[in-house]
Amino acid sequence: MLEALPSSEAAARIRGGTKIYGEGDAEIRALDGISADFRRGQFTAIMGPSGSGKSTLLHTLAGLDDLSEGSVYIGETELGTLKDRDLTILRREQVGFVFQAFNLIPTLNAKENILLPLSIAGSKPDQAWYDKVVGAVGLSDRLDHRPSELSGGEQQRVAAARALVSKPEIVFADEPSGNLDSVSSGELLDFMRTAVREFDQTIVMVTHDPIAASYSDRIVFLNDGDIVDEMTDPTPDSILEQMKHLGA
Repeated sequence: MLEALPSSEAAARIRGGTKIYGEGDAEIRALDGISADFRRGQFTAIMGPSGSGKSTLLHTLAGLDDLSEGSVYIGETELGTLKDRDLTILRREQVGFVFQAFNLIPTLNAKENILLPLSIAGSKPDQAWYDKVVGAVGLSDRLDHRPSELSGGEQQRVAAARALVSKPEIVFADEPSGNLDSVSSGELLDFMRTAVREFDQTIVMVTHDPIAASYSDRIVFLNDGDIVDEMTDPTPDSILEQMKHLGA
């Protein structure tokens, strides 16, 4: 287990997290008793070879998938104790998501897409916070454009702004730059790093890309469903060297 934080310092925690798919000879142990903490105000990347359990870890941390054994906490709340409705409310109010697919509503413009989580919750945005997020993501002059009128990079920055507009406890990002060119990827990752360092947000990102991971403060390395190492202040070269040892 990685060094445990006081619960007040962890935006998310997993304890003894095991996820098993299938039975008997077909059983796959995607997570094998993982325990880890994810610090508030930190940008953490999760890396590992294909099939190492990266996305499974992210999805169970975010409450999108259930553990077979163990427990997950967002803040002080254990997700396994929640009924489906309460889990849905927690995800809506305390968790932001950015996926490789932008998942924007094509009939809504950028502003409406950004504000969608608040609209669903029947809440009004904190105008100062909304202005800060939109300014940081560099889309102030594109807010009336629909997704089809935006580039891929702009669409993903809309998705990232949407994830942050409700001031979530934590944002989970699954290969968010995977469909972007290098320039758009850099713009998105710059924004995510700014959200952490200047806006005190918390981001946990799965990526296979050493350059993307180098924007993070810390990397957790998985292999065969276990956490095998971690790294702080990463660089692309140090990440590549570590990944070689994992056989990625």
